[in-house]
Amino acid sequence: MIGAGARLFRAAAVVLRVGRTANIYQSRSIICSTSTARFVHGDVRDANPVAVQMIDYALSHARSKKSEDSYSQGMLVLEQCLMAQPCDGRDAENSRGLVMLAMSTLLYEMGNFGDAMEKLHIIEDLKNSSLGVRVAAIEALVGLNLELGQDDASSVLADKCLELFSEESIESGSTESMIKSRALAVRGLIELVRGDLDSARVFFEGSDGEVDSAGNVALSYGQYLHCTMNFSSAKEVYQKVIQGTSENKGLAQTHLAACNMIPDEVILGATCALGQLESHMGNFTDAEEILTKALIKTEEHFGSCHAKVGVVLTCIGFMFRWKAIQEHSSSLLVQEGLFRRAVDLLKAPPLDSEETHTKCNRRDVMALARGGYAEALCIQQNRKAEGEKLKSWSESAWRNRRLSLSEALDWQGPSHLPIIDPRTSRVL
Repeated sequence: MIGAGARLFRAAAVVLRVGRTANIYQSRSIICSTSTARFVHGDVRDANPVAVQMIDYALSHARSKKSEDSYSQGMLVLEQCLMAQPCDGRDAENSRGLVMLAMSTLLYEMGNFGDAMEKLHIIEDLKNSSLGVRVAAIEALVGLNLELGQDDASSVLADKCLELFSEESIESGSTESMIKSRALAVRGLIELVRGDLDSARVFFEGSDGEVDSAGNVALSYGQYLHCTMNFSSAKEVYQKVIQGTSENKGLAQTHLAACNMIPDEVILGATCALGQLESHMGNFTDAEEILTKALIKTEEHFGSCHAKVGVVLTCIGFMFRWKAIQEHSSSLLVQEGLFRRAVDLLKAPPLDSEETHTKCNRRDVMALARGGYAEALCIQQNRKAEGEKLKSWSESAWRNRRLSLSEALDWQGPSHLPIIDPRTSRVL
């Protein structure tokens, strides 16, 4: 009780301290830059600036120690902030929407997918909020459903997002056009996950990576180029995403993006994709350097024991595997260690567990990591039986429609290359 009371007192103190600074910000919006507003794809400049400041504080505090306590305190600040917002009017709904986007992000990072999705569905119903706020919520819902393997639900949500634009005439280059590009791109991402490159192309037609060089639109477009073997263009897009998102990250991270679609996830996704691309091109020294940077970023943002670290370790493990195949070298112990650690962090169920692989989150990457681990064990005569059991589990769990598990494990080019997307923990 004392601990809970102390946390409540600290959160209340933050609310009061932030509230006292309100008059400083009333005359100017924290999010007033035209270029920045265009970057986050929605005009929410009338949102309560004190709410924006509290969101910034809550996210920063929660991630400062990456502990259950710090995240609980961050959520408490956001709950107080939400209670302080008025209920009616466009500005009020924008402020409430921004707070709930932040709440859903913290819940997601805590591993609470259900409550995160609940907050996002509430934002869907804020009919007076800006288009950018609602699209950000639906985009995050699609991302979470993809990570949970709920592809049909993702498609329904993406189609619902596109319906927001069905009755509007949108001028090319306008803010609304940029918002629509996000809705199209997330629909294209679903098709990439499903392995339907022809359908994905429809949603990326006309995109050149410039529309949203600092966000999910360009990253998904780059992954489409990567899947279609357009390596030079994909590399250029990935590099632009990393640079552009890093320069503009702060605002969009706290406001008009949520969960696995925030800029930190975009940077991680682009860095991992670039590292995988370099390995697909045979540039293993560059690939190792880039993927190591991705690992450091992931540990800094999520902590060293988060499942996302397991996703990046899987990317690194396959970089070493493909290098060994192409160079006829051996890195068996390195691969075994990376894949074993990845499987542990991804929380793969025991082989004799009653929990079926169909109930596992991040099943794609889990199957790939366990398959890579199995291959490393099967080479060792005294561990071959264990490896065969792992391989059998991985084959049962694998669900990618574009390539088989064996094609993903033993890729040697020039087609059917596997690309791991850390945002959704899916294999494209």
